[in-house]
Amino acid sequence: MTSHIDPLLTLSPEDTERFGPDPQAAFRVNLAAVEARIAAACARAGRDRSSVRLLPITKTVPAHILRLAHAAGVHPFGENKIQEAMGKRDALQDLPIDWCIVGHLQSNKAKYLARFAREFHALDSAKLAELLDKRLEIEDRVLDVYIQVNTSDEDTKYGLHPDDLPSFIETLGRYSRLKPRGLMTLALLNADMEKVRPCFDLLRRLRDEAIKLNPCLTELSMGMSGDFEEAIEEGSNVVRVGQAIFGKRPTPDGHYWPGLLKP
Repeated sequence: MTSHIDPLLTLSPEDTERFGPDPQAAFRVNLAAVEARIAAACARAGRDRSSVRLLPITKTVPAHILRLAHAAGVHPFGENKIQEAMGKRDALQDLPIDWCIVGHLQSNKAKYLARFAREFHALDSAKLAELLDKRLEIEDRVLDVYIQVNTSDEDTKYGLHPDDLPSFIETLGRYSRLKPRGLMTLALLNADMEKVRPCFDLLRRLRDEAIKLNPCLTELSMGMSGDFEEAIEEGSNVVRVGQAIFGKRPTPDGHYWPGLLKP
C-alpha cells in the first residue's frame, strides 16, 4: 500500500534524518517485520498469535510523527514519561488513541495519569496505588494495572522485590478503581539471552502463584525490542516494542535504569 505524507505536514531535517523521507511507509514496513517476528516466536513456543499483544512504545517520537504512525496502523501508544504523554495527548486529541504509561511514576504525577491513561505497567508501591485509586475516584474512571517486579535483582531498577509481591497483591484488593491485569518486568540489559531468560522465567512463575491470590492477574508484560522474541517463548502476553518500529532513539534510556546510564 502506497503512503502519502500529509501535504500540511512539513518534515524537519531532523525528522528526515531520524525517520526517513516517508516515515509512514517506514513504520508500515517495520510494523510488519515486528508482527512477523511475533508470529514466528509464537509458532516456536506452540502458542496462538492472538495470545500476544503488541504495545508500541512511542517515547521520544514527536506528536506530528505519531500522526503518521497512527495512520500506518501503529496503536495503541505506550509512553514512559507522563509529562511527555500529556503533551502528545493534547496535540493528538482528534485521534482515537489509547494511552498506556509504562515507566516509573512519581506519586505527585498520579493525578495526571488518572485523567487519561488506559493502562499503567509500572505499579510498584502501595502509596502509589492508594493515590491512583483516590484520583481515579475523582475522575470517575478505572485503570488497568500491571505490577512491576524487579526480577533481575538490580538496585538500578524499579519494581517490587519478588518476596514482597504476595502482600502487595493483597493490598491491591482495597482499591476498586485499580484493575490488576498481570505482572511486568524489565529484564537484565544484556545481549546474552541465556542471562536474560531467567528474568522472564521468574516472572512467569511469580504470575502462576499470583493467580492464586487474584485470578485477574493472568498477563505477563515483558519483552522489548532487544528481547521480545525470547519473552514470548517464555510466556509473555504483552511485548513493549519501540525501537524496532521507530528506529534508534536519540537519547539513552536512563529513566528506565536510574543511575545506570547518564543523560
